[in-house]
Amino acid sequence: MIPYILTNDSLTVIIDGKSLTMNRDNPSFRSATKALQDEDYDKVEQMFDIPKAVISFAEGNVSIDNGILTYQGEEVHNYCVDKILQFMTNGLPFKPLVRFLDKLMSNPSRRATHELYNFLEHKAMPITPDGNFLAYKGVKDDYTDWYSGKFSNKVGETLEMVRNNVCDDAQVGCSHGFHAGSLEYAEGYGNGGHLMIVEIDPQDVVSVPNDCDCQKLRTCKYKVVDHFKTKMPDTICDDYYDDSDDEEYDRDSFDAGYQKAYAEISRDE
Repeated sequence: MIPYILTNDSLTVIIDGKSLTMNRDNPSFRSATKALQDEDYDKVEQMFDIPKAVISFAEGNVSIDNGILTYQGEEVHNYCVDKILQFMTNGLPFKPLVRFLDKLMSNPSRRATHELYNFLEHKAMPITPDGNFLAYKGVKDDYTDWYSGKFSNKVGETLEMVRNNVCDDAQVGCSHGFHAGSLEYAEGYGNGGHLMIVEIDPQDVVSVPNDCDCQKLRTCKYKVVDHFKTKMPDTICDDYYDDSDDEEYDRDSFDAGYQKAYAEISRDE
């Protein structure tokens, strides 16, 4: 049993001799109080000891000590890490970000590893709950690509090429590889054709070219998930719903990213 004090404004528990407090405005507050009511003390401990929860969730790949995050024993500094620590501090759902980091660190491109998350936030493309991300792509009226006319981009198609056939030089704008990017970038290729929503695994990104105001990227693989109908949310992961949180919580606060990207823009015409 975990000793605790519950007030109108906060929940305080004693774990391993330490007093830990969670304020009512923390998104996990209701879930924590429910876990106490259900006597699920392991869950309560995980919700208060977030670094321990991250380590457990990441299966040992990620550890956090004194605010420093390491991946497989090596200290990591990038924007994604900053976001994970920020989400942890504020009690926000961090699992999609940890999944994203795990996939990103599997990317053999150092440039992609350091620049991709900044690119996604700057260009307003959301991360999915499984750690992939969504982007835009303009294609011809027959759903083939504008450059070669050989690749079909109908919904459900997965396109892939050998990674070392993709140009990894960010100084080169137009070159070999599959391109996707921001809405502004894709709209330039959507006139007379279609704008599509594509899903990309971070480990498949090869480069983020410097031309077009860094609005596009090159990848060796992507999946077409839907037609474009409305602009995707301007948040990255902040609004994703974590199923460990209370179901009665405001849907707009947690569900906007994933649901809008996969439901509202995915309604059948």
